[in-house]
Amino acid sequence: MIRVAVSGAAGKMGETVCEAVDGASDLELAGTADPSLGTDLASVLQGADVVIDFTTPDAAPQNVRACLEAGVHSVVGTSGWDLDELRSEVERAGGEANVFVAPNFAIGAVLMIELSRQVVAHMPDCEIVELHRAEKLDAPSGTAKHTAARIAEAGGNVKGVHSVRLPGMLAHQEVIFGGEGQTLTIRHDSLDRHSFMPGVLLAVRRVADLPERFTVGLETLL
Repeated sequence: MIRVAVSGAAGKMGETVCEAVDGASDLELAGTADPSLGTDLASVLQGADVVIDFTTPDAAPQNVRACLEAGVHSVVGTSGWDLDELRSEVERAGGEANVFVAPNFAIGAVLMIELSRQVVAHMPDCEIVELHRAEKLDAPSGTAKHTAARIAEAGGNVKGVHSVRLPGMLAHQEVIFGGEGQTLTIRHDSLDRHSFMPGVLLAVRRVADLPERFTVGLETLL
């Protein structure tokens, strides 16, 4: 059994994560941390093998540092913060705890990115449109930034990234490619938070065995 603590457990994503962990036969929900629950991360670290973090851009880096100091692996779904700075800290840190960060845990979103990388050999010019719930704090989203970086690595030309924040949405993104007399759109829609759970649980099961201390992107596990 992998003992899992959830940071940000009272949020909508946190509640869904707790439900998913509870329903997995090989995982045990060892603790929940959230200011609204009256519990902090330090109070649940001792009994955990892995911490799943769905908090805020301000809280996530501190939470990861606390996990590293406690020797606890962390799986992070919080976006909107500087990953490069933390990567350097993790690589310098002692101990054996690993950190896994995913801009998006939906399998379909990863496939959207990987398919887009294949397209750029034939239609290199594209723009990204990401659409999220009105309450989402960061814009562009972590998924959009990761998509742009992955497309650029493949030789594509991302000419723009556009953000939409409206009620009624959850998490949606399209990559629009343009060529002479034609366009091609690759789109992914998360219609329910449960769409992220297979990816979250995969990361929890794999984080301890990752070859690098700091890993970004669900595509590395697929």
